[in-house]
Amino acid sequence: MKTTLLKYLSVALASTLKFFGGPITGVILKLTWIETAICSAIGMMFTVLILTYIGGGIQAFIKKRRKSKPKKFTRTNRIAVNIWKRFGIIGIAFLTPPLFTPLFGPILAVAFRVPKHSIFMWMSLSAIIWGLGISYIAHKVTFIQDWIK
Repeated sequence: MKTTLLKYLSVALASTLKFFGGPITGVILKLTWIETAICSAIGMMFTVLILTYIGGGIQAFIKKRRKSKPKKFTRTNRIAVNIWKRFGIIGIAFLTPPLFTPLFGPILAVAFRVPKHSIFMWMSLSAIIWGLGISYIAHKVTFIQDWIK
């Protein structure tokens, strides 16, 4: 029981920083693909929860400590703004696991002043869909398992 709980916690923690870390950890720890998907989604949503509530504070802290003005037109900013203009929070949420990472996605949503309930709803849906898909692929495709091991 205790070792299973530690496996779940390891998968969740691996997906808090980089979402693909959760499914890879699940394969290594020999969890089922459903267990891996659920733990990966929980790990991402933990990061989303924390950063949604303290995202404004982080932005204020960085703004206060910054010595020079930040560049307004960086490559990353342009990609984020284009996605926001075309798809809104749905696009940001859907691209958070593979592109923006669980760290940058919620901060980006907070920067665009998306209501918290919308952030949680769309990020949860995205985490579940990506978790199921990536976990299934990681567990069922044998060359990925050979590469991980």
